[in-house]
Amino acid sequence: MIIFEHPLNERIRTFLRVEHLFRQLDYFVHQEDPRSSRCAVDALLDIVAVTARADVRTEILKELERLIANLNRLTNQRGVDREALECILSELHEAAAGVQQLHGPIGHQAREDEFLKAIAQRSSIPGGTCSFDLPYFHYWLIQPTEQRQARFADWLEDLNPAIAAIRLALSLLRSSSSSRTALAEGGFYQEALDAVAPAQMLRVGIEAERSIFPEISGHRNRFSIRFMSPEPQGRASPCGEDVEFQLTCCVF
Repeated sequence: MIIFEHPLNERIRTFLRVEHLFRQLDYFVHQEDPRSSRCAVDALLDIVAVTARADVRTEILKELERLIANLNRLTNQRGVDREALECILSELHEAAAGVQQLHGPIGHQAREDEFLKAIAQRSSIPGGTCSFDLPYFHYWLIQPTEQRQARFADWLEDLNPAIAAIRLALSLLRSSSSSRTALAEGGFYQEALDAVAPAQMLRVGIEAERSIFPEISGHRNRFSIRFMSPEPQGRASPCGEDVEFQLTCCVF
């Protein structure tokens, strides 16, 4: 099963982008090859750019507070596993405390690093980070793996609490609702959403052997899905067949 996710508000859109970039960073940063360190730096610069907005920290704390408030309402409901609930609430409070204790904006340490600033300025030019453009970067890339990873650890010091909070919030959101089978007649599906309890994200599951993918558009009130068939050349074309898929409207 291949899962496609689509955010239904700007906060979750930002969270998904940060998570996507951190997965790349987390993969490449542990590799020994200098080319992997180059890819890790690229991902780090993208994370720094995404989190440069002053309101990202506020949005993270608002989401954690929202999740805590929703979970607190379940405390006295029958059938709730109190031990599991307290464990999740503890994780959320810990994540919120980690973000609140940050000194300065998220990613400030990496954003103000002169070494990374020089790389970021040249990265906008195709091939602009060659050894003759940035000899210091080339020198750094051929240093022992331990030195490069130690530098990454410094850069990530004030990013890790925010990233951990985002990953926790998205994990809870993904597990908040059960998937259901839906049918896209002629490859098209649309549905109205509950405005009182709006969904934050959609998850669309397709069997791996199907040569199709979804194009999703929507907002808090309504969404639509158009299934597309890839072509060997040129643009993908709409799938005219009925498509059965798994749909999850994540509401927490």
